[in-house]
Amino acid sequence: MREPLADEIQDPSRSPTTAREGIVRDPPQRSTPNAQGSTLNAPPGVTLRAVLVALALMPINAFWIMQMELIRYSGHPTTISVFFNVVFILILLTILNQGIKRFRPALAFRQGEMLTLYVMLSIASALCGHDFLEILVSYIGHAYRYARPENRWAELLHPFLPSSLVMSDERTLEGLYLGQTTLYDRHFLLSWMTPVLMWTAFVSLLVFMMLCINVIVRKRWTEEERLTYPLVLLPLEMTDERLSLYRSRLFWIGFALAGGIDLMSGLHFWYPSIPAFTVRVTDLSGTFTDKPWTAARPFNLSFYPFVIGLGILLPVDLLFSSWFFFFFWKAQRVISSAMAWDTTPNFPYINEQSFAGYIGLSVFAIWTGRRYFAGTIRRALGRKPTPDGYVEDDAREPWSYRTAYLGLILGTAALMAFCVTMGMSLWVAAVFFFIYFLLSLAVTRIRAELGPPAHDLHNGGPDVFLVNAVGAKNLGPNNLAMFSLFFFFNRAYRAHPMPFQLEGFKMAERTRMNARRLSWAMMAAAAWGTVCAFWAFLHIGYDLGIGTAKVVGPVTWAFGTEPWNRMQSWMNNPEPTSVPRVMAMGVGFAFTVMLMALRMRFYWWPFHPVGYAVSSSWSLNIIWLPLFIAWAVKLLLLRYGGLKLYRDSLPFFLGLILGEFVVGSLWTIIGIVMGIPSYGFWV
Repeated sequence: MREPLADEIQDPSRSPTTAREGIVRDPPQRSTPNAQGSTLNAPPGVTLRAVLVALALMPINAFWIMQMELIRYSGHPTTISVFFNVVFILILLTILNQGIKRFRPALAFRQGEMLTLYVMLSIASALCGHDFLEILVSYIGHAYRYARPENRWAELLHPFLPSSLVMSDERTLEGLYLGQTTLYDRHFLLSWMTPVLMWTAFVSLLVFMMLCINVIVRKRWTEEERLTYPLVLLPLEMTDERLSLYRSRLFWIGFALAGGIDLMSGLHFWYPSIPAFTVRVTDLSGTFTDKPWTAARPFNLSFYPFVIGLGILLPVDLLFSSWFFFFFWKAQRVISSAMAWDTTPNFPYINEQSFAGYIGLSVFAIWTGRRYFAGTIRRALGRKPTPDGYVEDDAREPWSYRTAYLGLILGTAALMAFCVTMGMSLWVAAVFFFIYFLLSLAVTRIRAELGPPAHDLHNGGPDVFLVNAVGAKNLGPNNLAMFSLFFFFNRAYRAHPMPFQLEGFKMAERTRMNARRLSWAMMAAAAWGTVCAFWAFLHIGYDLGIGTAKVVGPVTWAFGTEPWNRMQSWMNNPEPTSVPRVMAMGVGFAFTVMLMALRMRFYWWPFHPVGYAVSSSWSLNIIWLPLFIAWAVKLLLLRYGGLKLYRDSLPFFLGLILGEFVVGSLWTIIGIVMGIPSYGFWV
């Protein structure tokens, strides 16, 4: 058994995330309204030129992401918590900014402007990415393009799909799937106008509601609970105007080590005679040939330097829990196989348990903050502050609580009206989005508190929950059709915009930026970023043809087919409530609450509920070993070198992250420019 949290007491990841602050937490901030009673009187940071530069970069950024994740299927920046494409752009802008400082100092960007670019591009990348609009654009025409007599999609699906949300025009789809033409044909542009505008409005509404929720929880999580936001350390250090990180010798050693590994791996990709150190995934499933050990498949090993670097920023107990619960889930599968329980399909229902874990984390965060949230409601209703603390002051918030709650109410009304108009039952829509925002809140909380390198929760969204709990038989085809159309933001939760909003507010607080201006910049990034994602996909599609061999990504063989095959199954075999799956959700929820309660009751408790929730995912199955290495290294650093050695070594680990991100990004760019396959450092 480990010692009672002696290391965490001195762990900077439990306090502010900058290394130089050590264990000293951010000082409590008094809520002192200015003359207008609005947000803190701070340097803007969010300037017009910063916003315009970010908006101008978004089409280029979207094109780059689509090339990596869909066309070449190599790189996948939006499947990890820190998007390496945005970090690479920030590096380029930092270099450019140093040149401007040298010759025209007055024109150089300040740290707040650089962070504005980072936040806006991160939100746009999340919406463009692997678990958002890439999926949507892949399937809104697929149900019509690939309707065949044998799959009966024309009979089973088409009558229930709203025409304004899908693409059914035969000529438009032929150009997209076969390519060798251009998007800028008048017929194609007019055909796409309605679905693009409809989905842009829908996504912007979702992001707006997320922003309202973040405004409400910001003070509780940032100032009262003082969560640590580990993932903001990298952009803060990169944009520090003193350039302290880049002056560290340890940083350049880490940069050279990780960058050198990727350099050799990239050359090895083209010239196999050049030796390379394998850091990507190696599947050891072949070593498990006999039952019950075959149930442990897949069993992956990897040695990603950037994951080790990100892992060092995490609390030790989360690092321990991540790899411990990885084996916990494997043990469930092996024991189920040994006892022949796996004859029941999908037993032991790991996705359902993980889903309940996320819900448990969200519910627990709301319950423990109930006094605070009651205070925000009283403030929104116009009550005056009282000594008992039930009214919270919102003078320093990006928006007032009244605005945030009003935005949530109006956003919910608009969302429900949209869903009902498209054929969804009101109660189903209400439950669906209530669960979705609980999951979104959980992802945001996980990142704010602990900052895991990845989080996904595949096939564990509100659509799956409702089908399991209510039954496809009782939901009806209209609701099932909308579940399928909402598949794109519920397939997994890796590329999620909500955490970047709250992390943006944290960086605004740390650098005294104007958070209100930043919130509007976030909304601009959401709306324009959505349009850019559509444009990049369609531009590439009409050029290459998403149904041709020129596109090796999952457009047709995964993203396009998954929601419609699933709906076809629901329609052909409309099952009632799945009692075993609902019971598994109950077990997962109870286990999460128990872990959280034990963690609060016993300071030495080593098992973190976040580790339980996230470690069953596809991502953690790939990166469990780098996290184990990070846990062992951090434990040794803190135990035998103390806080000073840990703080002094942080530049090395940040160098590991940036070295792999920069060299890995360059390989993808070289491949795209030259039109040839190239090394992708991540999966």
